[in-house]
Amino acid sequence: MKKTTKVIYIVFSVIVIAAIIITAAVALFADRALKMAVESAGSKALNVKVKVDSADLSIFAGKAGLKNLAIDNPPGYEQQKLLELQDTKVVIQTSSLLSDTVRIKEIKLDGATLAVEQKGLSSNLQDLIKGMPQQEEPSGKKLLIDTLEITNITANVKMLPIPGKTDIVTLKIPAIKMTNLGSDKKIDLAALTGQIIMEIARGIIEQGLDILPKDMINAMNSTLGGALNLSKDIFGEGKDKGEKVLKGTEDIGKGITDGLKDLLKKDKK
Repeated sequence: MKKTTKVIYIVFSVIVIAAIIITAAVALFADRALKMAVESAGSKALNVKVKVDSADLSIFAGKAGLKNLAIDNPPGYEQQKLLELQDTKVVIQTSSLLSDTVRIKEIKLDGATLAVEQKGLSSNLQDLIKGMPQQEEPSGKKLLIDTLEITNITANVKMLPIPGKTDIVTLKIPAIKMTNLGSDKKIDLAALTGQIIMEIARGIIEQGLDILPKDMINAMNSTLGGALNLSKDIFGEGKDKGEKVLKGTEDIGKGITDGLKDLLKKDKK
């Protein structure tokens, strides 16, 4: 009887220790995996380098966060960064993580600063949008996002120099709010990245109508409209513009898995 009790105690102890180790490993790797997933999916969606300073993922609490996300300029521009985002907060319905559709209750992006540069009849923002690869419909998990809000958006626009006039204009873009993303069309992390860029570009056009040069506005509007017209399969028609969603290549679950794989490969070296 004593031997049986001892065996049960040992087995139970091993299970508890294993559970502690697994929980610690998840906590240790989850943040780095999320960081790598966002950088990978963002870079594929925009065709430029995307970097994140730090990420925080609490799977059991259903919360995630990013600090200081930066998107590089396309080649040929003065500034290295096109967009810098200070803070990202995400609230996930934890119970949906194992289902076919991952439910995201809320995404808040705060403190976005863009450095827009005019170059001839084009700009870095136009070149970024033109360079965004068309993607096939995601085959993995579907994301359903209740609300996405972008606040404190600033665009510093550098125009072609004209004697006697300033060549830099600062635009304050009103908050952007999108709802029911993924209700009509499948989306993933890469798709979401592209959609955010498109919506911010739309905001710059609207705020710059009476401020920026007409040729710059017309070119940006043409690029944005062309991107929409040429990718009807990419954008799903919803009840409002917030429900138009760009298709991408990686769902968030696959992105995190790829991030873990890359991380483990690096750790082995």
